[in-house]
Amino acid sequence: MKSDDELTLPGRDFTVGSQGRVALVTGGGAGIGEAICRVLAERDWQVAVTDVDGAAAARVAESIGGVAAELDVTRSASIAQAADEAEARLGPIDAWVANAGVSSMAPFTEITEREWDRNVDVNAKGIFLTGQEAARRFIARGRGGVIVNTASMAGKRGAAPFLAHYVASKFAVVGLTQAMAAELAPAGIRVNCVCPGYVVTAMQERELAWEAALRGATAEDVRELYIADTPLRRLETPEDVATVVAFLLGPDAAFITGEAVAVNGGAFMD
Repeated sequence: MKSDDELTLPGRDFTVGSQGRVALVTGGGAGIGEAICRVLAERDWQVAVTDVDGAAAARVAESIGGVAAELDVTRSASIAQAADEAEARLGPIDAWVANAGVSSMAPFTEITEREWDRNVDVNAKGIFLTGQEAARRFIARGRGGVIVNTASMAGKRGAAPFLAHYVASKFAVVGLTQAMAAELAPAGIRVNCVCPGYVVTAMQERELAWEAALRGATAEDVRELYIADTPLRRLETPEDVATVVAFLLGPDAAFITGEAVAVNGGAFMD
């Protein structure tokens, strides 16, 4: 019988306890993505940090001993090129974290077509295109793989003020994650997503200012609303999300697929 260190299981394309695991993270240049890259590096993953901002990706990669590549999740050619660069330097990708995302805020009747397209292109189409790239590589190698997508609490709770276009894009991520998980399972590929709540990032700081202006309030007023809406009574940190992503990529999650894991301090329970 094999020892735990030698055991391999369906849906996980690396050996338990191995030190050669390779993960590619999109949107890794800041915020949640940066935290994911740092947590994975701390847990002995080799990390390819990718971002549409190549300089930001390079900064994070240098600080964790990873590699960097510029990647635009709305362009399939850019995704393939970044993956090629990562594999040329680190070896085959074992796990893909599709984290890149954008947001904007406006009342429903004032959302522009441009805002709609931007949110859907990055948040939903980006998951679709990066998921295709990851799955094709995993299937071609025949060893399975793991994909984790970043959705949002807004992908489960539609009643989010001024975010109808963002909500639509994140509901799409949750649904696409389930469809991918069901179809890719026979190839040994696990697919899950995380649904963060009110996370302290530069994106949230912009949203605080936007929502304050729309409500005729201050940013601090809105921040207090976010905290009051969270039963654990604090704002979420990027690391709160990153550690759950690491769990979903790891051996303890080997029988979990198709899940939209809430990481929101109880702000939305379903």
